[in-house]
Amino acid sequence: MKNAWILLPVLVPAVTGAALAAASFREHLAGGNTGPGDQKGFVPENTRGLHALVGTVLALSALVAVGGAWLWGGSLTLFPLVDGIPLYFQIDDVGRLFVTVVSLVWLAAAVYAFSYMEKEGDQKRFFGFYLLVYAILVGQEFAGNLLTMYLFYELMTLASVPLVLHSGTREAVMAALKYLFYSLCGAYLGLFGIYTLSRFCDTLAFQPGGSLNPVLAQGNRGLLLAAMFATVLGFGAKAGMLPLHGWLPTAHPQAPSPASAVLSGVIVKSGVLAILRAVYYVAGPDLIRGSWVQEAWMILALATVFMGSLLAFREPVLKKRLAYSTVSQVSYILFGLALLAPTAMEGALLHVVFHAVVKCALFLSAGVLLSKWGITRVEELAGLGKKQPLLVWSYTLASLALIGIPPASGFVSKWYLAQGALESQTGVFRYLGPAVLLVSAFLTAGYLLPVTVKAFFPGESRIPERFGERVDMRMLAPLAVLALLAVLMGLFPGPVLELTGRIAALAAGR
Repeated sequence: MKNAWILLPVLVPAVTGAALAAASFREHLAGGNTGPGDQKGFVPENTRGLHALVGTVLALSALVAVGGAWLWGGSLTLFPLVDGIPLYFQIDDVGRLFVTVVSLVWLAAAVYAFSYMEKEGDQKRFFGFYLLVYAILVGQEFAGNLLTMYLFYELMTLASVPLVLHSGTREAVMAALKYLFYSLCGAYLGLFGIYTLSRFCDTLAFQPGGSLNPVLAQGNRGLLLAAMFATVLGFGAKAGMLPLHGWLPTAHPQAPSPASAVLSGVIVKSGVLAILRAVYYVAGPDLIRGSWVQEAWMILALATVFMGSLLAFREPVLKKRLAYSTVSQVSYILFGLALLAPTAMEGALLHVVFHAVVKCALFLSAGVLLSKWGITRVEELAGLGKKQPLLVWSYTLASLALIGIPPASGFVSKWYLAQGALESQTGVFRYLGPAVLLVSAFLTAGYLLPVTVKAFFPGESRIPERFGERVDMRMLAPLAVLALLAVLMGLFPGPVLELTGRIAALAAGR
């Protein structure tokens, strides 16, 4: 079967992950010993083999997914999902961009998790669902039509719920249920949009500029606009956009830190990808350009940017602060897409890449603090920088990138977003957008940099001796690499700019 390689990075980690999860459930049902020492994970002599298996499967799957996307490409049709719409995969530049970002973050967080999860326990179950979610995300990024993408979008929600409720506490279970409820409600809104588009588009296969049939659409503009608003609002739930953002600051702090890192860095981007595909590759941007849908989308995105930043600024618990930050930062991307202009879209795609790397690094930093010393609040960090300079400097570099201070990567994406807004034909939003982004940048500095200041300048606070304890390099190395990458991509953005510029010119060009 031609281009059958496309199935490998989906099926191999999916089968392996399902087998690990099933084995974990069987062991729990059997009532056997499941803990290293008095923990509820697995005995130390078993973890090395488990980590080797997970690392090998994930590395090979990522190599095939990324290498195949860039070197081979192609398409693959399997079987009909409904009449006339098959399960269909097609590799394009959007898929290449997203699968590269997902694979990078997933590998870095996995290396970190090999150490972190030794204390959390239930490693076989965690890594089983970790592999399963990666497989589903690859399927979503390689999807060639809107219905195939929706299928993997729904599967990703169901498979990622166990990552949120992993600890099994009442708070974790309630957070997972809230995540599931919001995600399913949003997905059903998106499904309404997909059903409506299927009636008025020549095909649901992804085509730059869309495939809306003007003859069929004539006289039905009101229905189509309502469907597109439902689609943006529904898929925006996964991206944390108002008013369906409430799951994110609840779920992130309850999940283990490696899961929080991929939730914040990658899984929220599945909502962005779904909106991008529906608006730019099926309906076409011209359908909503200048309409009430575009205005409502821009209003919701900017309100989310400001609200998320303000709540993060006021939040004392570090992981929850970072979760509110994700609410804000992902809506930078949604605002860029809502402007329906090539430069703004390029800035949005750049922020997809940079935010994924930066936010993963920040959540991994918070995970070290929680796992090693039980630190959850900023005021507990006094003097940490003198004992753990690599940890705090990595956090600081990632923070500078997220704030957008040059030459770090966040500056590049925010520059393109502001420039795209000023070039767009969106009335007051041309100026309101950059103003809100600037205010958000100041708030971002206000909630991220106090961590660095407190860690390096403790004042007269006594520095705890325990801060000098050795931190496993499996946790520090991925964090340091991501932080360095956040700076290097700002210094040398050329390759990413070339790809995002090509995507924006095809999809958003007029």
